[in-house]
Amino acid sequence: MSRPLYQVKAEFFKALAHPARIRVLELLSEREHSVSEMLPEVGIEAAHLSQQLSVLRKMNLVVTRKEGSTVYYSLVSPQVAELLAVARRILTEVLATQVGLLDDLRADAPAARR
Repeated sequence: MSRPLYQVKAEFFKALAHPARIRVLELLSEREHSVSEMLPEVGIEAAHLSQQLSVLRKMNLVVTRKEGSTVYYSLVSPQVAELLAVARRILTEVLATQVGLLDDLRADAPAARR
């Protein structure tokens, strides 16, 4: 029995729901990286980064290639980078709206004190 699409989508977004995984995907949006290149950029221990990369691999968001003893990671599709860009635009709009509301609240504050 297949799972409903909304459940699959929820699992997909759950895989993205970690700051380290988002940072990894941002880095891989630029180019492929080895684990050693990502470590200082992500700012977590190697074992933890390995766990996060495993989650991304299981969700088929990243692929690996090995060169000697070095493993390189890259995005499985440029659409992953596009998804991150869309999320950034949405957040920018949301935060701009919140700043606008904050400005409105601040503007109304002196009137409320009278």
